[in-house]
Formats: sequence, structure tokens, C-alpha cells
Amino acid sequence: MSVLRIGNASGFYGDRFGAVREMLTGGRLDVLTGDYLAELTMLILGRDLLKDPSAGYAKTFLRQMEEGLGLAHDRGTRIVVNAGGLNPAGLAEALRGLAGRLGLPTRVGYVEGDRLPGEAGVLTANAYLGGAGIAACLEAGADVVVTGRVTDAALVTGPAQWWFGWGPQEYDRLAGAVVAGHVLECGTQATGGNYAFFREHEAKLPLRPGFPLAEVHEDGSAVVTKHPGTGGAVDVGTVTAQLLYETSGARYAGPDVTARLDSVRLTAEGPDRVRIDGVRGEAPPATLKVGRCRLGGHRNEVVFVLTGLDVEEKAALVREQIHDALAQDPPADVRWELARTDREDAGTQETASALLRLVVRDPDPEKVGRTLTGAAIELALASYPGFHVTAPPGRGAPYGVFETAYVPAGDVPHTAVLPDGTRVAVPVPPATRALEPVPGPELPEPLPPGPTVRAPLGRIAGARSGDKGGDANVGVWVRTEAEWRWLAHTLTVGLFRELLPETAGLAVTRHVLPNLRAVNFTVAGILGEGVASQARFDPQAKALGEWLRSRHVDVPAELLPAGGPAGRPNDGPAGRTDGRTDARTDGPTDARSHVRADDPDRPDLPEGPA
Repeated sequence: MSVLRIGNASGFYGDRFGAVREMLTGGRLDVLTGDYLAELTMLILGRDLLKDPSAGYAKTFLRQMEEGLGLAHDRGTRIVVNAGGLNPAGLAEALRGLAGRLGLPTRVGYVEGDRLPGEAGVLTANAYLGGAGIAACLEAGADVVVTGRVTDAALVTGPAQWWFGWGPQEYDRLAGAVVAGHVLECGTQATGGNYAFFREHEAKLPLRPGFPLAEVHEDGSAVVTKHPGTGGAVDVGTVTAQLLYETSGARYAGPDVTARLDSVRLTAEGPDRVRIDGVRGEAPPATLKVGRCRLGGHRNEVVFVLTGLDVEEKAALVREQIHDALAQDPPADVRWELARTDREDAGTQETASALLRLVVRDPDPEKVGRTLTGAAIELALASYPGFHVTAPPGRGAPYGVFETAYVPAGDVPHTAVLPDGTRVAVPVPPATRALEPVPGPELPEPLPPGPTVRAPLGRIAGARSGDKGGDANVGVWVRTEAEWRWLAHTLTVGLFRELLPETAGLAVTRHVLPNLRAVNFTVAGILGEGVASQARFDPQAKALGEWLRSRHVDVPAELLPAGGPAGRPNDGPAGRTDGRTDARTDGPTDARSHVRADDPDRPDLPEGPA
């Protein structure tokens, strides 16, 4: 079989609108995919559906197809997207109507069955399906396939199953497609977007990096690249960063296959070309992940600006005043955070100011609306000197809660609806395997003792972080064997906690991936109630890795590049050597998350993949 060229044109609902045209006109593609769904998106679409039973899908995609259907038809490119959201049948019907108005013979199939009956108070409940339903639609001649909630990687595994005719037990091949799909799913994050070492690619990273594509081979290996002449860069580092994004341990479970991330090999194959091979797969688990969204209550916030002298005392005063004002009937959850953004003897008023953030949540909208507004604004002439806020608190807004559960795969009616309307039941995998922890690998020999320099970890290590509900992951990697010998022994759970004090008291697990020269940390509960509650300044942990990279450690002098940062020499041992802590876990985990419940047609908030 020939190589399958499969590209991506969307990493989230709200991604670059023109990417569909760019990918369809930039070079040959057999299949173009788009990922439009995330935890937050399902809540937004759920509220859309409450207002309009014909809604519930990503309207942006339909507008993109006003031009995209014709371009894809002319080039013979199939389109596979999860933009169907909560109503793939509705989107499929809208696409048929659009094709008719455009005079195009576009055949549309869709996949459904992921929506499950919700319990009381649950707005949406969706199982994460695999790629077999997509493959069935393509096999039946669909030019466009839309789905509801499938795994992000299924947008690649489904077309690969169809293209190569893979069976459900060809685990290594399927696992290779899963890894390729995970690299593509977040769009330009694979081509230099959000990249830790972006300064090394400044000449290649204009304002519009190109979207990625993969050349998938029959044996499951793939080459990640991009269309010629597009911006950005594809190298081992950019691909490594995306592989670590929102993953955790060596076993990456999905409905089609469990991919072994500890088997992945990445090799530079030329300019903007990285080969992925060696991926091993195992039978998938017997259960499917289910994402459930429900409304969790109401939320509001106010940010007080504290300028000049006595910042701590000003913060204490306003906190005490608000406490007294709310004491009779306080909201269920009250959280304060003081961000010391001020500088001493500052040259501008803004840089002389700190921010004190108050967030309240309660089932009663009055407690987060009128009550908070009155308590905050009535202090305008009766509190600290220089009192003002960034914006007056409003009425408050509802927020959602995202929870995960697992159900037997056989309980989910995975169904492919072919272009002619035929409904085909997708069978469950013929074999399954329970997930078990992978024994920690042997660590490399540590570097011999030698002079060290106190410097930011990020001078040699890259990182990428993200959210999964209320939890976060931080993947950290290096690029040379000497750096790996140092990092593997140095960046333990203990040092991670020391560098990021906000992780104290939370469950932290370290996973070691030697092939990637990476350690991947999961931090349970650091996002509190999740993105919508905005309990943290960085509610999706997007910059948690960059904070870690900015922290200073004792780096072996031999590892720092010539002319590197000045630091304080240290003649002691080269960092820490705490031994193998590759699977240490402290404390329980919590799979819940809260999600914002506003519902724009095309959200501006980059949610990231689910």
C-alpha cells in the first residue's frame, strides 16, 4: 500500500480559521483531520443544545466547509473531524445541505453512540470511542466523516485502519498510528508552537507556523512533517514536546489499543522531518473512558490593585473587610491569591502594583453576585489607600464540572452511519488487557562529580505542561545523553516539589521515558476544581512547565553551552543523586474538574485537546 498522507487543521474549537484552506492547498493530502473537542467544549455544546435542539456541533467547521468541501473534492482529499460534538447527525445533515447548495456530490457519513444516558444533574455524558466507526464510513465511500466524542488519536487510527486494512489485533501498527495521532492532534504545537526552545527557531517561527501532517506507513511507522514553505519547524524536540503533552506513564490507553510510549523512537530524517517507529502496542482495556459535564454552581471574582508601599498590610486589611462583610452568609468557597507583580521604586504605576484576586463559588447566584458586588464596591472609600479594582464584579456566571468514569466497552453502542444511511454496529475489541503499571526502567549511569553552576533548569531542559481535569502533567526532556544522565538522577519527585512549592501536599508521580530522554510528572489536584473555577492564575497548567524551567538548580558546568548564563560556581556534586524514583506516588488522585460554562459560537479560549 502507498503511504497515507494525513494532516491536521484544528487543535481546538477556535483554532485558526484559515487552516483548512492552507492544508488543502499547500500540498497533497489523502485525509485532512480536525480536532474540535475538549472537556470545556463539551460543556459549551451542551448548553448550546439546551437552547436549540438542532445545535450541539462546532459551527466553525460548517463555515470552514463553505470553501473546504470544494477544495477537498477537487483534490480527492477525505475529511475526518470530531466537530459533530453532541449532534453528529445534525452536522452531517447540515453538510449535505451545504454540498447540495454548492452543487457537490459530497458523501457524508457519521459516527454516533458515544452519548450515554446522563444521571440526574448531568448535562452531557460521552464515551471516548475509537477509530473503527470512522474506518467503516470511509470504506463505504464517505468523503467526509464527522464524529462525536472519539479519542483525539482516533482521527488518525480510523483512516489508517481503512487505508491499510489493519485488523483490530494488529496492535503495533495501531499503536504507531495512535502516537502519530497524538502528535498531530494539537496542530501547531508539533511545528514549533508553544515550544520551550523557541529562541533556537526564531528564524523559522513567524507569526503563522504551518500545521502538521504525517506520512503513515503500512507497518505503523510515520514521518511527521509539514507542507513545504510553511512557517514553523519540525524536529525531534518539537515532536518530543507534543508526545509528552497531557500524557503520563508508559502505557497510553485507548479504545483501539494501548500504546507503549516507552517504546517510541524518534529520528531526524531531514529538514522538518522526524520519523516515529519502534512503537509497541497491547490489547486495549475492557472499559471506555466517559466524560461527564454538569453544572456545578455559580462563580465570580474581583481583582484588587495594591500600589506602592505596605502591600502585605493592604492585602490583609481588604481581606478582613470582605470577611466581615460576608460573615453573615458567606459563599461556599472563598479563595484569595496575592500576586506580587510590584517592584520597589518602580518607574511606572503599573509596575508598582500588586494584584489581590478573590474568587467565590456557591450554588446560589445571589451569594456570588449581588452579595459580593456590594461587599467589594462599598469599600471604595473605606479601605486601603489607592483602592481600585481591575473591573467591577458582575452578576457571576454558572460554571461546570467535568468528571471521568469508566464503563464496559460492550455497553456503548458504537455505530457507523454510512453515506446511504445504513447503520453498522461496530464490534468491541476481540481481546482486552487490564492496565498495569510498567516497572521502572534502569536509569543511566550518573555523571561523575564535578563543578556545577547555579542556573535555570531550562538552560538545558525543555518542558511542556497541560491539564486533565483538576490534575496537571509536566513533561521534561533533554537532548543529549550526558544531559539525560544528569536529569534522570537529579529531577526527582523531591526536587520537583522543592522547585514548585505549590505542589506540596499533592500527589506527585514521576514516570521515566528513556527513549525520549524524558521524565513526566503528574500532579493530582493542583488545578483545584479545574479550568472553569480558575482557582489558579494559570487554570490549565499551560505554563507550569515554564515555571519549572525558570527555577535554579546546580547544573554541571560541562553541560552548559559556552557563553551560557552567568551563575554561581559550586564545586560540590553535580546536582542530586536520589536514585530511582521513577514511579513514586504520594497521596490520592482526583479526576474531577470544573469547566467554564459560557457558550460563544467560536470560543476564544484555547482549550487544548481533551
